[in-house]
Amino acid sequence: MTETDVFKALADPTRRAIFEKLAAGRMNASALRDGMAISQPAMSQHLAVLRAAGLVREERQGRFVDYEVDPDGLAVVADWLAKYRAYWPARIDALKALLKEMDQ
Repeated sequence: MTETDVFKALADPTRRAIFEKLAAGRMNASALRDGMAISQPAMSQHLAVLRAAGLVREERQGRFVDYEVDPDGLAVVADWLAKYRAYWPARIDALKALLKEMDQ
């Protein structure tokens, strides 16, 4: 899984809504569908994309399946963001200097 896979998976608003629901805790597909205008096959497809991206994992108990957020999937995003953390302080300092200059 790459950050591209993660961002593609989360680019879809329905998948983001599913992911946000799972952030509240483990659920089965039926519970995830509550309040959403989505068919069971569509839910299964969205969950498959989230699983393939490493954002969601499933736990099977007999014929029942529960889904939950896989924190390792978010580590890919955190690593990607870490590359840009050093960029912002320098840019903010430059903006502060420019604003100070403009005040004089």
